[in-house]
Amino acid sequence: MDRPQVVSAQDWQAAREALLAKEKELTRAQDALAAERRRMPMVRIGGENGGGGAGGGYVFEGPDGQASLLDLFEGRRQLIVYSFMWLGADTFCSGCSMFTDNIGHLSHLHARDTTVALVSRGPMAEITPFKERMGWTIPWFSSLGNDFNDDMGAGDGFALNVFLRDGDTVYRTYLTTGRGVERLGSGWTFLDLTPFGRQETWEDSPKGRPQTSPYTWWRLHDEYEV
Repeated sequence: MDRPQVVSAQDWQAAREALLAKEKELTRAQDALAAERRRMPMVRIGGENGGGGAGGGYVFEGPDGQASLLDLFEGRRQLIVYSFMWLGADTFCSGCSMFTDNIGHLSHLHARDTTVALVSRGPMAEITPFKERMGWTIPWFSSLGNDFNDDMGAGDGFALNVFLRDGDTVYRTYLTTGRGVERLGSGWTFLDLTPFGRQETWEDSPKGRPQTSPYTWWRLHDEYEV
């Protein structure tokens, strides 16, 4: 197995400082991108570009019965909704599960007037047992009876949307999917810091580093053998 070159502490520090300069450049670029994101226009849900009624008229099924998009805010001003890909009661999306595992304690987001919720095209009778199995406390709703997933760019896949509430009026402010969602999961970003990286074949790694095909190593957190 190929490993990084062994050098003196002085040479290692020089290499670290060279990489640090690039990391700082990237951080500044990410800060600038976040500033631009905060200045994006928004679209009203339930206006001329959305469904009818307050909050777009979406009706979800939750653990306590029916809920509107407004209900998902839990009284807060901002809402982040992750559309969790639903593959059926016996086949769960490992990528979505890894992402959800890494969301963290919601109190930190609540302190900034922000709610997070999961939405899936599956029945609550299947969602609830899986949620309990995983030990998740994040609110999770079924969108099986509405067009939310299609309207919000998820379809039968996954996506992350951000909403802002002004009274009973809801606005959509942001959408990301694919690797835009992936970069939010610290499991992947932690691996990006290691010499072996994610150990997937798409990565640009030195010859001889361990690699497998993408996705094949992903498991639910109670299914790993290590």
